[in-house]
Amino acid sequence: MTMRINGAEISEAAIFAEMQYHPAATVAEAQRLASEALAVKELLAQEALSRGFGDGAEAIDALLAAAVPLAMPSDAACRSFYESQADRFRSNDLIEGEHILIAADPEDEEARAAAKLKAEGLLAQIQADPSRFADLAREHSDCPSKANGGNLGQITRGATVPEFETYLFSLEEGELCPVPVPSRYGFHIARLRHRAKGRTLPFEHVREQIADYLSEQTWRQDVSRFIAALAAAADLDGVELGSQEGSAAGPIANQA
Repeated sequence: MTMRINGAEISEAAIFAEMQYHPAATVAEAQRLASEALAVKELLAQEALSRGFGDGAEAIDALLAAAVPLAMPSDAACRSFYESQADRFRSNDLIEGEHILIAADPEDEEARAAAKLKAEGLLAQIQADPSRFADLAREHSDCPSKANGGNLGQITRGATVPEFETYLFSLEEGELCPVPVPSRYGFHIARLRHRAKGRTLPFEHVREQIADYLSEQTWRQDVSRFIAALAAAADLDGVELGSQEGSAAGPIANQA
């Protein structure tokens, strides 16, 4: 498993040591990724030395700064990206929800069954008289929100557990979920009180973020091409470096 890059040997021990930084589904895949990473580093180190930048990580940084300068995209390119990816720049929906939690240990099947049965009974009462939601929450809910009649306040996606959130965010304003919602905590009776739709952020607010993103993407592609050119001109023994765009940049771009 020893490699040679333009005659410079990279030992099997070095490859095994590098594998810890490249977790993969199989040992063979981790070895391949580690070998590529070390080969790329050696190629860049050799090129840095040949161009008079010396050796070490700083030399590789100096080489890339000189050979692959970071370019900022034009305003037109940023605006084009903004218009084609509008959903990326939309603020989150904000909702106000309420629930009644009947708690049950997820590992206790008997308790889960009893909690579900109780939740179904409470749900039927609320369906018959929606005005009873708050009173039933205060009396039966196992969540601290019971003090507020089950009101959870304003929440965005990610603020609650996914299994509960999926149901709550799918409801219309004023709609009561027709079934108890199971979660790791038990069963929820859920109702959506209010929804405020997110809005698209103005271009001026995200222009710098877009420019940084596009610049980084372009730099990574340029680094890939630079490394591919070095690999094409090199004498590689024991390793193959993919020539497709983006295949070689990863090992070094993540560190630069």
